Amino acid sequence: MTNRWKSIGLAALLAGLTLSTSYAEAAGVLTIGRREDSTTFDPIKTAQNIDNWVFSNVYDVLIRVDKTGTKLEPGLAESWTASDDGLTYTFKIRDTKFSDGSPLTAEDAAYSLLRIRDDPASLWSDSYKVIDTAVATDAHTLTIKLKNPSAPFLSTLALPNASVISKKGMESLGADAYGEKPIASGAFVIEEWRRGDRVILKKNPNFWQADRVKLDGVEWISVPDDNTRMLNVQAGELDAAIFVPFSRVEELKKDPNLKLAIDASTREDHLLINHAHGALGKKEVRQALDLAIDKKAIVDTVTFGQGTVANSYIPKGALYYYADNLQRPYDPAKAKEMLAAAGASDLTLNYLVRAGDEVDEQTAVLVQQQLQKAGITANLQKVDPSQEWDMTVAGDYDISVNYWTNDILDPDQKTTFVLGHDSNNNYLTNYKNEAVKELVAKARLELDPKKREAMYVDLQKMAKDDVNWIDLYYSPYINVSRKNIENFYQNPLGRFFLEDTVKN
Repeated sequence: MTNRWKSIGLAALLAGLTLSTSYAEAAGVLTIGRREDSTTFDPIKTAQNIDNWVFSNVYDVLIRVDKTGTKLEPGLAESWTASDDGLTYTFKIRDTKFSDGSPLTAEDAAYSLLRIRDDPASLWSDSYKVIDTAVATDAHTLTIKLKNPSAPFLSTLALPNASVISKKGMESLGADAYGEKPIASGAFVIEEWRRGDRVILKKNPNFWQADRVKLDGVEWISVPDDNTRMLNVQAGELDAAIFVPFSRVEELKKDPNLKLAIDASTREDHLLINHAHGALGKKEVRQALDLAIDKKAIVDTVTFGQGTVANSYIPKGALYYYADNLQRPYDPAKAKEMLAAAGASDLTLNYLVRAGDEVDEQTAVLVQQQLQKAGITANLQKVDPSQEWDMTVAGDYDISVNYWTNDILDPDQKTTFVLGHDSNNNYLTNYKNEAVKELVAKARLELDPKKREAMYVDLQKMAKDDVNWIDLYYSPYINVSRKNIENFYQNPLGRFFLEDTVKN
């Protein structure tokens, strides 16, 4: 999912300059610097990494993705079986409790799945409409019947947004209050959320793997400026920080007090294109834009060689990635010809840029210069991060760089979100292709792996031909921690396994 945010206040900026004192001074509390604050702790209401990466340790799911990011393993469901026709799944729910001491039951699991399917506020309903019924046949048995067999179904249960929440708690507190301070089913519970500053977590003694958790607590602290965040770690004011700028990698590697982690990821950076804006609705114009951008130069200059050029919306190494997908060459002359033929010779674009993000700003300058060689004027509109996401959602942009990391093992989630449905205008691009949409739905139902792979190969080809967006590059997760921190790790889907992290 994306990593964009809705609100960073002045408090967050000040936090980047002087980290306030807190119970993080306790030996067993891990402090992590990140760019932005959370937006909600209601799982169904967000599609942002800044939320999911925190509440993956506040909530637990029925089925998890393991540390390697390659296979499923038991979570709150200790086991499950499927009927021969692939329509009925039966899950055995662990004998455990929520953070408030109330029992966690199959009824809570059923409620959570029906809520993500049916609630009007859910951003993920399409992925769960395959569920016909979800019923607690007893306190520890959940039976789910599907409308039709679904290849990605088990994978969708590992989505953090499908976390198990307390039915009683949600109904008594209401969605707004629960989204502020939820009843936890995971390793940590929210002690306090200081908006614009930090989220303070403490160990959940009722977590079913509480003995596994070594930390007393975690603080996620908002430090929007990349370089300030790195300086805070170097000075020992933070135990760890995420989103290390590419330009700081070599320097931080040499610091004897630090550990730099470069972990495999499913991150793909891309240039969003608003198809609803004038000439951008023409496929030939979007193809010309693709030809006018030198992705290798961006990789070399912006990522300092840490990235690799992307050729598909499915990230390299992920299920059904098509390595031979089209990669248009950098050809500004050809792009200029195509624009002239499409009646868009003097194309002028509004390029929305996140101010203060080193990589975003560097990429924008490079792309602006490259487009100019094809006769395209890109006016850079630098906006505060608190505005940028809302403007993108509102469609108040022509082009803008964004990124996505996978949340489940199956490609259905990302494919549905960016190509195959209408609820988010195909991830803010207004991309429309009915043949693509139909194939996305068909691929979800195909159970033969070879046939299904062929469908995803076709989808990657069709998306590239249409230029739903412009694939830029794949890159790893790069995080830093102090030497006394052990097991600060992120799997390829982005989950931090803080239940295993140790602060010595």
